[in-house]
Amino acid sequence: YTYHSLMYFDKSFWDSLQMHRVLVVFDEIHHCSGDSLDNANVWGGEILTQVQQCASYSLALTGTPWRTDKTPIVLSNYTDPEGEIYCDYVYGLHEAIVDGVCRKPKIALINSNNLVFSSKDSVHRFDSISDFLSGTIASYQSIIWHPEAMKYVLEAGCKKLHEIRKVNSGAGGLVVASSVEHAYQLLNILENEFGQTATIVTYHDRDALAKIGYYRQSNTEWIVSVGMISEGTDIPRLQVCCHLSSVKTELYFRQVLGRILRVNESENQEAWLFTMATNELTLFSNRLAEDLPEDYKIMQQQSDDWLFPTIDSQSMPPEFVRKNGMSKIKGIDLEMDIGEITTSSPTISSQTKQLKMSSMHQQVIDAFLFSMI
Repeated sequence: YTYHSLMYFDKSFWDSLQMHRVLVVFDEIHHCSGDSLDNANVWGGEILTQVQQCASYSLALTGTPWRTDKTPIVLSNYTDPEGEIYCDYVYGLHEAIVDGVCRKPKIALINSNNLVFSSKDSVHRFDSISDFLSGTIASYQSIIWHPEAMKYVLEAGCKKLHEIRKVNSGAGGLVVASSVEHAYQLLNILENEFGQTATIVTYHDRDALAKIGYYRQSNTEWIVSVGMISEGTDIPRLQVCCHLSSVKTELYFRQVLGRILRVNESENQEAWLFTMATNELTLFSNRLAEDLPEDYKIMQQQSDDWLFPTIDSQSMPPEFVRKNGMSKIKGIDLEMDIGEITTSSPTISSQTKQLKMSSMHQQVIDAFLFSMI
């Protein structure tokens, strides 16, 4: 059964369960929130009012034991007053890597040391993508949507997949797009710029599951996805991911990364994720070894600022970013026509702006540098 289906069972169904000793297993329980009906979402409310009444035993599973909105996960216990979740058993990514059931991921954060944001009236220079995003009102979309920026990330992913396929001829790559239109642009670049074999699957496809199933068994190099391949989709041959979604929550980041971590019988078990070096994604990459990041304690009293905390790059300690490897990719200039946006500076008028990026490079993050691997 799905959580959504809980709303449609009639009274006879729930009455029938009362006649048995029932073990209920919840998968991905973080989708269901609430420790009372006052703060429960729809699915959490059904568990509290219906399932909890008929379950003699319950087993709740999740790979991400927190919610971005910081509400409590249904049926979970939290410490008071700290608001930390209490788990009866934890089997984390560290243990899974040691046991040989998950691959050890490497995150390639793509950045630019020279971004020039210009208009007819002024020119502003930024030292990184994060500085550009915090210094203007330009959205992350202005980076991930530009054809040359997309091409740069995809080229890096294609090179890595090509290396892996020299050993594992069936290895595949996943591209996570921000929208259907974005996905088709990425697909076009893969096929026409880099000569890759690729398929696309979106929430618009009626045969989406069939497409995923076909890709799972095929030798096609890439699958481009919008909202279809995150948690719960098992394609073990995926070993490279280009994460170009506009969603930048830690929960989604880890779910996407999980698509390339399942070990199979192939000789090469590398796992690489390529994404942009924003403050958030850099933070998430560096703390992959933490099963439960401290940011996700539940809120005892909700206020207007309960959403994802702002990360101040100026206050980050020098050791914040562990540069385990730095590799330069050929210095290319990216000309970006961003459209109608304004910056935070009142001296720049609202008109078409142009962003030029150069000195592009990859910073490789390895959060699991321990000797037994």
